[in-house]
Amino acid sequence: MLTEIRIESLGAISAAVGEFGRGLTVLTGETGTGKTMVVTGLHLLGGARADANRVRSGAERAVVEGRFTTTDLDDATIAALDEMLDASGAERDEDGSVIALRSVSREGPSRAYLGGRSVPAKSLGDFTTELLTLHGQNDQLRLMRPEEQRGALDRFAKAGPALERYRKLRDAWLSARRDLLDRRNRMRELALEADRLNFALNEIDAVEPQPGEDDALVA
Repeated sequence: MLTEIRIESLGAISAAVGEFGRGLTVLTGETGTGKTMVVTGLHLLGGARADANRVRSGAERAVVEGRFTTTDLDDATIAALDEMLDASGAERDEDGSVIALRSVSREGPSRAYLGGRSVPAKSLGDFTTELLTLHGQNDQLRLMRPEEQRGALDRFAKAGPALERYRKLRDAWLSARRDLLDRRNRMRELALEADRLNFALNEIDAVEPQPGEDDALVA
């Protein structure tokens, strides 16, 4: 979970720090106080594309830093996250948390850091996707799509292994089906070719050509 976020020079926010505990946290405020920039900062930690126009006027860069803990996750997810950290050379803090950071320059490219190591923004997003979920006003409209409904049911039923096995078997069946259709089409082509050749042979037999007939015709 995200336990702390620090934002500097992002839109209306000059500098702000937020700490989060278990349960519900509500951010309130009048229009223009920076609520949208908090959401923007969360998107940046999730690997979203950086926009230099979001850098606060008069500042050279904007910085968003998040502290994440993984102790509440299942063993398989923790192992997968540790593998990501090892692959990038990132390290946990002494308390076991992981620092994720995005730096957005007004002029140059944006930077992403994970556990003190520079990483691609996509790698940062791959790590935080298990720890951070953002929902916009219209995001849940995707549940109207049949494929999203099936996905939600599969996740609820923990049908991942069965679904993966089904996909592999279906891919194998589709491959065999394509091969069978190709072979049938080839058989039809060969049969047509055999009919054409037989017709040509019958035509030749009907003419009854004789040895030396060509020379006689020329003479």
